[in-house]
Amino acid sequence: MYVSEWENGKRAISDRYAGILRKLLGVTDAELRGVTTGQAPPMAGGYDELLTRIDSATSISESMVTAFNAQTELLRTMDRQMGAAGLVDQMTGHLDALEEALNFAVLPSARRPVALALAGASTLAAWQAIDSGAVERAWRHYELAKRAARDAEAPMYLAHAMGEQAYVLCEAGRPALGVELVRDAQNSLGRNGSPRLRAWLHATEAELCAHAEMVDDCRRALERAQECIPDGPEDRDPDMLSIFLNGSHLARWQGNVLALLGDEGAVKSLYDALKVADPTFVRARGGMHVDLAQAHLARAEYDDAQTHLRQARLLASRTGSVRQRRRVDLLSERL
Repeated sequence: MYVSEWENGKRAISDRYAGILRKLLGVTDAELRGVTTGQAPPMAGGYDELLTRIDSATSISESMVTAFNAQTELLRTMDRQMGAAGLVDQMTGHLDALEEALNFAVLPSARRPVALALAGASTLAAWQAIDSGAVERAWRHYELAKRAARDAEAPMYLAHAMGEQAYVLCEAGRPALGVELVRDAQNSLGRNGSPRLRAWLHATEAELCAHAEMVDDCRRALERAQECIPDGPEDRDPDMLSIFLNGSHLARWQGNVLALLGDEGAVKSLYDALKVADPTFVRARGGMHVDLAQAHLARAEYDDAQTHLRQARLLASRTGSVRQRRRVDLLSERL
């Protein structure tokens, strides 16, 4: 009864139920209540209040920025293990605190470290929004990440935000436009980015090319990704902490792309990647099962596809991934 009254505007959502629904649906409070965010009201304190905020932002120390980054890292770890739906409130508060600090930081020496922290946090929040199906929120977070990266004079963070933003275009049905955006990101970076980030951008290009049915471009991008990826098991990019990519991860990604193309080699590549997958990357593991289901379907191996779809559905439910549930549902219709 409450749901019907909420939907018809006959009953306001109480704070108690709002807290439960935000975690269940993976939405912000404004999205839940249908509030359109407008301009903030003018500051009542006038110049005194303004100067207080400027002084407060100026006094942000290196240890405070470290604390901001540590909070982003904690949210990133929780996200990959438990999913994004339950983190909306924490992520929103974290971004608000970073934006507040940046908005009132005056000199570049104070702005750059905060802007860099905001760029990293915003791309994480945006990816979480994509996973929750909130594409408009994701787009706005990526725009915020790009502005912060420019403010921080951090071309790697800018290129990464552009590359991830291309997925929003792909999810919206414009993969070819996403390919153009990824290539713009590559051009903006040139040869200045880390090898791991360049490999990531080429793999992203390959995936979007597969969705856009640009087969030859897809295979060339995969080859370039293989050429760039550093040797060894290390997967964290020390210059770009949101990038986790090594040869094993790239093999999984290649399997995903080959599955999209209907290539016979996808199955072996994905099973090899599944054997060595980090168990803490729960959502990524769910994605591998979806990819395997798609690869088996391409080979008309329906029982195997069904097995992996069941596992993928369980993991998507565990992490609350709307994006993966959508993929599971689309593949299930083909069985």
